[in-house]
Amino acid sequence: MSRHIIYIILAALTLTTSACITHMTGQAKDDSTLSGQTQQLESAGAAYTGPQYTIGIVQFDNRAPAKVTGVGEAAATILRTQLETAGLKTILLDENSLKESDKFIALQRSGVIKTGSKYADSGFDALDYRLSGAITAYSEVEEGVDAIVFQKKSVVARVTVDYALVDIATGKPLVAESGAGEYRKTTTGALGLGAKSSFDPNLRDGALRDALAKATEKVIRKLSAMPFQGKLLAVDGQSLILKAGTRSQLKEGTQLTVYHVGETLRDPDNGQILGFKENKIGVIKINHHQNENLSEAIILSGSGFQIGDIARPIP
Repeated sequence: MSRHIIYIILAALTLTTSACITHMTGQAKDDSTLSGQTQQLESAGAAYTGPQYTIGIVQFDNRAPAKVTGVGEAAATILRTQLETAGLKTILLDENSLKESDKFIALQRSGVIKTGSKYADSGFDALDYRLSGAITAYSEVEEGVDAIVFQKKSVVARVTVDYALVDIATGKPLVAESGAGEYRKTTTGALGLGAKSSFDPNLRDGALRDALAKATEKVIRKLSAMPFQGKLLAVDGQSLILKAGTRSQLKEGTQLTVYHVGETLRDPDNGQILGFKENKIGVIKINHHQNENLSEAIILSGSGFQIGDIARPIP
């Protein structure tokens, strides 16, 4: 065999080997989103100066026509990371336990079960709000240019997320919106063999991260604009213990109006719970912060104060 023929064979082997190599660019952690939403989220998070609330996150439902593996769990995990990075505490709620808790709380409020020293929501000691939602759409679209020797392909993932932030104490929805996210990842191959890929969680997580960053920013802005509210934890004559503390950013001497949460308010057309009737009980004043979570207060006016009543600063 001549030396010329050997060179040709070696060159062909080299090209064939290189064709088996697929190069990928773009990772979810690098925020290769198409909207640059993460930068906006960081700006909103850095500006958050409100009380340090704790949000319970329920695993998102997967209602997309094209089912995607693990999308509900991924959404809850990403959302938790974003909210904690912004300065809010979170708890991942087990769906079955949450249903039992909701049922018991409803019975307490209806009067069927009398409220004692332990409350149905005491298992979630610091829980202030609940965030839940669903993935309603997901797609992956290939965009690329093919050539005889070289191929470059981009895959764009798009997701739509519906979400709602609910006040645990009153049952009122504070934020209820829908948002979309996009993420692009590029692969390259050679000799027309193509840029092949299997299931890639980076595509799913990148699109989710983009959509949920928008949700997180809206939650931050909503909570930042709201006055603090805390529950009464103990009533002893004219003295009270309030769930507030230094985290509430309320000064000692601040006066608060106290409300009792009563009758459930439902939409007459579909029966959906819209909130609960609030009855004004009276006015209290913070005397001393025990720690970051607890404050001592005294009654200035009113009567009938109960554990679980809600206190909000007087504007």
